[in-house]
Amino acid sequence: MSKAATLDVISVTALVAALSSTLASGAARAADLAPQYKAPAYTSPQPAFSWTGLYGGVHAGWGTSGDNAFNNLLGTSGGKVKGGLGGLQAGYNYQLSPMFVVGIENDLDATGLSNHDAVDSAAVKMPWLTTGRARAGVALLDSRLLLYGTAGLATGELKDGAISKIRMGWTAGGGVEYAFSPQWSAKAEYLYVDLKHDNLPDWNAAKFHTVRTGVNYHFDLFR
Repeated sequence: MSKAATLDVISVTALVAALSSTLASGAARAADLAPQYKAPAYTSPQPAFSWTGLYGGVHAGWGTSGDNAFNNLLGTSGGKVKGGLGGLQAGYNYQLSPMFVVGIENDLDATGLSNHDAVDSAAVKMPWLTTGRARAGVALLDSRLLLYGTAGLATGELKDGAISKIRMGWTAGGGVEYAFSPQWSAKAEYLYVDLKHDNLPDWNAAKFHTVRTGVNYHFDLFR
């Protein structure tokens, strides 16, 4: 091989080596500049809220009767019996499925239900009211949001001046309850109450509409 050919081979080899070194260096720099991908940390899905368990709480609201709930001393309508009410409730829920919930609830109210319209019948009032009811509801949009219906027995004290009697009847209604934390929920509820017809002088029919709001604490004993 001539000296010129040898020099050409050496030059080509040197050129190839230089190109290879340059490419390798560029690839290394590109790798350093490329963003480092990190897989997001795994988070387990939040479990659905369960309504199963014991609960207790407080409530307050307003009640009113129809215009013909009682007669005044002259035998004509004496107006409405109405007033505030408030008390305690306790119950137990059981979640049949992710959607359906059943339960029982008892409550006791002190009430200010009395006649505010007729002076001659101001003694007509209901000092207290208690109910024992079954509840059945559905959690449609959110496991923490419960829409329910309720019905059961109602008992209250009816007073007309010095005369006082306890009468039983029935109640029915419905409401909505939302669990804003694992152990606390808030509710709004409507109940219609119909107590047995009484022979007190002023009472015609003890029928009331009540609207109540309240909060419940849910115990973990049987969850």
